Amino acid sequence: MRVLIIGGTGLISTAITRVLIARGDAVTLYNRGQTEADIPAGYATITGNRKDYVAFETQMAAAGSFDAVIDMIGFIPTDIESAIRAFRGSIGQFIFCSTVDVYTKPARHYPIREDAEREPMLSFPYAYNKAKCERLLEEAHERGDFPVTIIRPAHTYGEGRGLIHSLGLGGAYYFHRIRHGQPIITHGDGSSLWAACHRDDVGRAFAEAVGSEKTFGKGYHTASEEPMTWNQYHQTVAQAMNAAEPELIHIPTGLLFEIAPKAAEWCRENFQYNNIFDNAAAKAGLNFRYTIPFVEGVRRIVDWLDARGRVHDRDEPEVYSEIIENWRHLSTKATFFGETDGART
Repeated sequence: MRVLIIGGTGLISTAITRVLIARGDAVTLYNRGQTEADIPAGYATITGNRKDYVAFETQMAAAGSFDAVIDMIGFIPTDIESAIRAFRGSIGQFIFCSTVDVYTKPARHYPIREDAEREPMLSFPYAYNKAKCERLLEEAHERGDFPVTIIRPAHTYGEGRGLIHSLGLGGAYYFHRIRHGQPIITHGDGSSLWAACHRDDVGRAFAEAVGSEKTFGKGYHTASEEPMTWNQYHQTVAQAMNAAEPELIHIPTGLLFEIAPKAAEWCRENFQYNNIFDNAAAKAGLNFRYTIPFVEGVRRIVDWLDARGRVHDRDEPEVYSEIIENWRHLSTKATFFGETDGART
């Protein structure tokens, strides 16, 4: 199979590329050539910027036909409109990396299935735009421009990137805090459900979709099958690091957003809700399997970071400790006045 990956050096992309190369597919990566990736030899590259739509479409016309195109970096509708112009009638399949965030939150039923409502809030641009991208591709599929397969990963993690937490989408300082017994900010009471899946499991599912006609016109989840509360999530990270159970500082989500709106945007729009998804369709259609337990996946990340001396606190924002200190101060005052009021009664 002749496969083009738009992106190719990101977290999931590298896993997909390794699987495709190992099974003998002819892989071409299209990207800006600015990111190093842990990928074995055996692939071709086209250097360019897909945001330069005219140049991108010209390059794709010159590249010839592909059996499958996997778009890992289509984030806004104009990206997809350009892709439709570039590949209409000239490829065997278009596989789009979407996200489970396209679903309306909170969901009406759990676990969330692929037929659930997809109306994310405009206040969450990432999800809102991904949902619009999906609709454009579904329309392209119905018109016969090319067959479309949509895959919706949830929180995908792996070596080379930090973990999501309440005030961030990564950052080595999160591991540094846990290793050194420092408190961890946790939104709400930490009881909303979250699930993380290692990129190797997700990558294999994407590769399985390539050339598979039974996936045409369908969408699939590739989510974890090990749901846990955010409290358990942090505790499992500590377990993987052989660290003491962390002190969790629970702060209302709305207050976190007021204090640090940029850092807590994902917390307000996503993390505070239960994120549990049904993988039945992916198991049947993509042979998806959840094989790497979260604790083992975290060990792999930490080992990778430690080997490169990257567990540090240099990237920790000042506001993190300030939020904890201020919350403790407020909590102390609230306790004091509560005790005083009680004494008066």
